[in-house]
Amino acid sequence: MGARTWRVGFRCLLLLVLAGSARSQGEQTCEEVRKLFQWRLAGAAKGLQDSPRAGSDLQVCISRKSTCCTRKMEERYQIAARQDMQQVLQASSSTLKLLISRNAAAFQETLETLIKQAENYTSILFCNTYRNMALEAAASVQEFFTDVGLYVFGVDVNLEEFVNRFFDSLFPLVYNHLINPDVTDSSLEYSECVRMACREVSPFGNIPRRVMGQMGRSLLPSRTFLQALNLGIEVINTTDHLRFSKECGRALLKMQYCPHCQGLTLSKPCMGYCLNVVRGCLANMAELNPHWHAYIRSLEELSDAMRGTYDIEHVLLNFHLLVNDAILQAHLNGPQLLEQINRICGRPVRSPTRSPRCSFDESKEKHGMKISARNGEETLANRRKEFINSLRLYRSFYGVLADQLCVKELAAAEGLPCWNGEDVVNSYTQRVVGNGIRAQAGNPEVRVKGTDPVIHQIIDKLKHIIQLLQGRSAKPSKWELLQPGSGGGGTPEQVSGDCDDEDVCAGSGSGEVKRTLKITNCECIIPILPESLF
Repeated sequence: MGARTWRVGFRCLLLLVLAGSARSQGEQTCEEVRKLFQWRLAGAAKGLQDSPRAGSDLQVCISRKSTCCTRKMEERYQIAARQDMQQVLQASSSTLKLLISRNAAAFQETLETLIKQAENYTSILFCNTYRNMALEAAASVQEFFTDVGLYVFGVDVNLEEFVNRFFDSLFPLVYNHLINPDVTDSSLEYSECVRMACREVSPFGNIPRRVMGQMGRSLLPSRTFLQALNLGIEVINTTDHLRFSKECGRALLKMQYCPHCQGLTLSKPCMGYCLNVVRGCLANMAELNPHWHAYIRSLEELSDAMRGTYDIEHVLLNFHLLVNDAILQAHLNGPQLLEQINRICGRPVRSPTRSPRCSFDESKEKHGMKISARNGEETLANRRKEFINSLRLYRSFYGVLADQLCVKELAAAEGLPCWNGEDVVNSYTQRVVGNGIRAQAGNPEVRVKGTDPVIHQIIDKLKHIIQLLQGRSAKPSKWELLQPGSGGGGTPEQVSGDCDDEDVCAGSGSGEVKRTLKITNCECIIPILPESLF
């Protein structure tokens, strides 16, 4: 039951039981206290007092006046006070938690769809333009995008290795079908030799390195962004279930249920009194505030930096164009590559055979298979922007949490009689302390002993993710391609971020290819090679 729902039901019950009026200190029976105790705590009527009496055995709700509480009731009330505070905390953070968790799930789902779409684009490129090698390339394409997904979603796979593995596996196909296509069935040993020679002869020029740079500068920030969202959920889950100290439990009991013992079942704590108690109980939580603020600011900076050629959406959906450029480059340098491979691997002993054709729908138009583009209003960048705009409202969440709980949920409105911990008064006269651990030295209601180790651990995690976020949101020219390892570290390799002819959005192309790429409400048309290359 949510805190707000419970309180509405609580008030309705009291109105019915008490006919809209609170009992004064001079009431002679404990009937209303008994009814409320039974409803709120499901306590048995047996053992509860019928009329007020001295409460010498009470530990917290001590009063010179007669009381309706027993020691056992006091113990039950203390448990209820902790549960009430936890429910109010969870209710206050529920909107924030829902915002982050829903967006984390939506971003992951969108990235999964994006990776699958990029894989389809690449498969269609082979099927439409390089049909003879399409089936043989299918496994390598699938493996490459599986590795992309593993990397983005946090698995420790090496980006440089899986990019090189893709192009190494591609070269024997290009060699057999485009460079030396007279016979198409070489031995496995010979194909392996050609694959191993790929790094030495560099058939694709600097394109594999460009792919590594673009992938590293786009996949790594997306990976870090998702890690940060998951940590945000962890922070909220931790604070929602924070264990209150013994001193806090006693203070909450005194504030919320001790007035019941005197028959003051409708009284609410004074604002200053509530602030002292709740700020004391949440002092450790308030220490999260500067780090939480920096966490949201760093998320915002990273989101702003993930644009253009560094946006994962752009990089993945244009990957097939770089693959096409790589194949073209190898084909254009075919004579030199043929000579080099003959020198390294010798001449293959092969028998003529016909390669299997592409298994895609043959009824599709051979020239110009079209791929639907994403609606510009539904891009990943726009979704991130909307999310950050909503999250920005919660930058000071932990700094004002105690105040919000008192103002909205717990304390009496200004000017009304209120409970000060001992009696109903017109105002609270004690000094009101600020938020955070240092401010609690003079707290008259709660003694705070020091930093909670759980909060300290969460702060350390926030500091770490803030460093990662800030490291990914630097200027593009300073972005690094980092291989994930323990804690996301590894050996950095500097990669230039300039989008020049070597690293442009869609690749450099050549005189034989006419590339048409429209990123509007229309279509993205796969480039087509001359008929002689099929």
